[in-house]
Amino acid sequence: MLTVWGRTQQTCDGISRRRLIQAGGAGLLGLNLPKVLAAEDQQPFVSGRAKSVIFLFLFGGPSQLETFDMKPEAPDQIRGPFKPIDSRTPGLRISEHLSRSAQVSDKFCVLRNLSHKYNDHSGGGHYIQTGRKWNIPIGGGFNALPTDWPSMGSVVEYLSQHTPDQRALPSNYMVLPNYLGRLQGYQRPGEYAGWLGRGYNGLTTQVGKAPDKPNTADNLYFRNCVDEELTYQIQGMVSQKEMSLNRLDRRRSLLEQFDDQRRSFDKSGNISEYSQMQEKAFSLVTSSNIKDALNIRQEPAKLRDQYGRNLFGQSTLMARRMVEAGARFVTVNWDCVDGYSWDSHRSSHYLENHLIPGLDQALASLITDLDERGLLDETLVVAMGEMGRTPKANGKWGRGHWSTLFPAVMAGAGIRGGSLYGGSDKDAAYSVSQPTSPEDMAATIYHALGIDVELRLPDAQGRPTHIVQGGKPITEIFA
Repeated sequence: MLTVWGRTQQTCDGISRRRLIQAGGAGLLGLNLPKVLAAEDQQPFVSGRAKSVIFLFLFGGPSQLETFDMKPEAPDQIRGPFKPIDSRTPGLRISEHLSRSAQVSDKFCVLRNLSHKYNDHSGGGHYIQTGRKWNIPIGGGFNALPTDWPSMGSVVEYLSQHTPDQRALPSNYMVLPNYLGRLQGYQRPGEYAGWLGRGYNGLTTQVGKAPDKPNTADNLYFRNCVDEELTYQIQGMVSQKEMSLNRLDRRRSLLEQFDDQRRSFDKSGNISEYSQMQEKAFSLVTSSNIKDALNIRQEPAKLRDQYGRNLFGQSTLMARRMVEAGARFVTVNWDCVDGYSWDSHRSSHYLENHLIPGLDQALASLITDLDERGLLDETLVVAMGEMGRTPKANGKWGRGHWSTLFPAVMAGAGIRGGSLYGGSDKDAAYSVSQPTSPEDMAATIYHALGIDVELRLPDAQGRPTHIVQGGKPITEIFA
């Protein structure tokens, strides 16, 4: 397996001389990633300000006009029903329902010019979380595929597994509270390892809705949740009551006997992947660190109230716990419980009463909490959706898909607080500056982590493939 690290000089056909030499030498000498990195005297995660990333993924597409890019002077059918309020950032017109975030805006940057052409939830979600376009046509599917590009979290997991790492958790990549789409019956693309291999998927928790409550937007994500409904369990893991350590050891011994026989018949990469996943599963079941980190009841009731007693608020608090425990990349999904959620086609009711206040409470609490614990300087916080909303609203103040322009919020890890990047026209429809692409966002996140954006990883056929193609880190937003 060959991984090339660092910037190189290119030959006329686009392949560097050093890469050609390494490609030949690695296969003959059996070089793996740690040896290649050692030979080049480089290690990932060393030069970056961020030790961890918390990625708040607002699936469905928050409206820029109702959140961080308000246009109060726009015509009635465009400007929206909410009023702007002052923040601690000069020039930032922020929604009245983001009052807590307004008070901590001196600690975050608002990017107002994100743009891409994938006006579709699945494709847009894949694009945002990977920095690469989905290889399925717009509207062509709802579920992840093995041929998908690896998520940023999976790239982090891959590098963590292939380089010396003293972190305490069995997985460096976490997905909370459920895999995206679980409550709708989908496995939405974007958060998985794709062709990199299932062994680099994130460790996903599972929280289900109360069995006696209807599956509506008011259930679980918005209403108050009791602790019995907030038991975070690892997806696919049996409970401790079901599996004792002695039984676990016996099962492992039996599996190892079968594996010894299977390896003698099958030398393919599938066996290696299976063994890797099996080893990870055993470490997860026996890890006291992961068990302690998942016990949200250890947090003071007052702090839990501050984050919000709902699934997104408590999952955002859980993300902070995971970062403290050693995770490098934590994704918190705000999923579509009712099929709409941030995909606000219908009206501003949920925006006003649930969505925006819920985001406001969780985001402001996370930034404040990290700052008070001394973790904000080394934790990159990103909050965004996969698209924005149409400038012109419908009769009920709902808005359609609009991937041409949408915002993102970034904080921590050297991000210049109290700042704005990029701008939009008078209707929040188009960027007035060079748009920020998903490739640029991915490059910026990798840059914050100290990962070279020129890095190539081996694809399913062993070919070196760029983690980002054409994206450039937005260095202007860093202090």
